Amino acid sequence: MLLKDFISISIEKLQRQYPSQEAKGIVVMLCEERLGVKSYTHIVEPAYRIPDSDLKVMEEDISRLCAAEPIQYVLGYCDFYGHRFNVNPEVLIPRPETEQLVSIALQKLQSQSCAENRCQGSAKTKVLDMCTGSGCIAWTLALSAPGCIVTGVDISEEALRMAAGQDFTPELKTGSARRPVFVKADILNDSPELGKFDIVLSNPPYIMESEKKDMRVNVLDHEPGIALFVPDDDPLVFYRAVACWSRRCLLPGGMGMAEINERLGRETSELFREAGFSDVSVVKDLNDRNRFVIYRMAS
Repeated sequence: MLLKDFISISIEKLQRQYPSQEAKGIVVMLCEERLGVKSYTHIVEPAYRIPDSDLKVMEEDISRLCAAEPIQYVLGYCDFYGHRFNVNPEVLIPRPETEQLVSIALQKLQSQSCAENRCQGSAKTKVLDMCTGSGCIAWTLALSAPGCIVTGVDISEEALRMAAGQDFTPELKTGSARRPVFVKADILNDSPELGKFDIVLSNPPYIMESEKKDMRVNVLDHEPGIALFVPDDDPLVFYRAVACWSRRCLLPGGMGMAEINERLGRETSELFREAGFSDVSVVKDLNDRNRFVIYRMAS
């Protein structure tokens, strides 16, 4: 089959699930990955023919995509903050909002010293990533702020295997980055002794069950609900746990940051104020939605 015909037919199929431009982007991404072609190859080389062996695999890929499976799971990876992370249906697909959370954390590391004059590049700077999932936050902090000691925590053994199995060997060999340590723990019920940290980060479940009706089927049917949803009658359950862990784990003057439900910015920030944290603020994401709460442990 000609590449241009495959792209045209596949876009038409995917338009049942996605808007036209998004469907086109997904098909082009698939072709780039499976064939090593450029996004414009089908235009400048209209006679380009897909080898039969590749065509069979790609037709299977399109079938999975037509069943609303996310392209990231079909390809097995997701790009996040300049790094490529392995993903599967046991972990959430990293989002741009979480990249912004990481960016804020790195800015804080660069602009100010942490507790007891610990700063970026210091071997003593310690970061805790709660609900680590694929490990995208933990690994990105470890690779972007060499010398940091990063610990990731999650309840899911499958997610922890994925996080620990991310392969950044070249980066670890060429710099002073340290491999994160990943620990199994249920933040709602467990309280392991992990030591003290300069920064606590978290992207916990925060989507209310009632919000499912507004979500796409590719998320609902394929991404792990355990990492997404909370009951409507207790939507801040994980933030109480994050606050409790932070009270126990943050050093004096240490800082915490968490991704939040845009509808619950006021309630979430009030929770952290009532837990005794100072400098509590809500930060908007790039779409001008309440997305992060930042707080500090009293010195």
